[in-house]
Amino acid sequence: MSKAEAQSRAGSLAESGTARRLIILAAIAIIWEVYARWLDNALLMPSMTATFKALFEATLSGELPDRALTSLRVLTTGYVLAVGIAILFTALAMASRWGSDALGLLTSMFNPLPAIALLPVALLWFGIGVPSLLFVTVHSVLWPVALACHSGFLSVSPTLRMVGRNLGLSHSRFMLEILIPAAFPQILSGLRIGWAFAWRTLIAAELVFGVSARSGGLGWFIYTNRAQLETDNVFAGLLAVILIGLVVEELIFKTISRLTVERWGQQLS
Repeated sequence: MSKAEAQSRAGSLAESGTARRLIILAAIAIIWEVYARWLDNALLMPSMTATFKALFEATLSGELPDRALTSLRVLTTGYVLAVGIAILFTALAMASRWGSDALGLLTSMFNPLPAIALLPVALLWFGIGVPSLLFVTVHSVLWPVALACHSGFLSVSPTLRMVGRNLGLSHSRFMLEILIPAAFPQILSGLRIGWAFAWRTLIAAELVFGVSARSGGLGWFIYTNRAQLETDNVFAGLLAVILIGLVVEELIFKTISRLTVERWGQQLS
């Protein structure tokens, strides 16, 4: 291989986003392993190899997949409920000034309120169980998604609105063909933020009270292993949370973005 070809390949590798991410992950893994071996205290910091071994064993036993599925079922239910309510709120806000002012006021009041701070209220109202987890999950998703949807529709340019009216589109076609595609970058951004908020809120809520020893999710898995001083399993649970987050981001949201926003020549704000 000539020097020019080697430089060209090196340049292509540097330009590849996937390659850069893999290099960064490899660097993190090496630093983690070296630091854990230098510290030599598995109770405080298990090595990367010990963590992956615990992750493999917990996955093979079926415990970790069961916990992950439990969390994902609750998350999916809460996320869908929150998005549905956000769509309703956005429709009301777009229909009248009263609705717009109400959504703005509610968002200003509740969006800064951490969902985890509502856990005592959720426990009082719903007790220990799935309804409490759904309550805090819906709260964490609803406001950022509603705010993003409303802002996205408001940001649609008057020119596009005039084009739709001049074409004589019906209200439903005007929404589907003009408003929603134009507002979609911000809507998708809100959905991504809502997903991230929901995932971390759910895990935090499960860490506090879970569901029960038999049916708890990933947060409960982390909590019980922490109580038993199984630090490698704690890190395995944390790694599972990270991996699920990466999979959802890469396979779902980036795919949607590639098929819609990027294809339309738009960019997420």
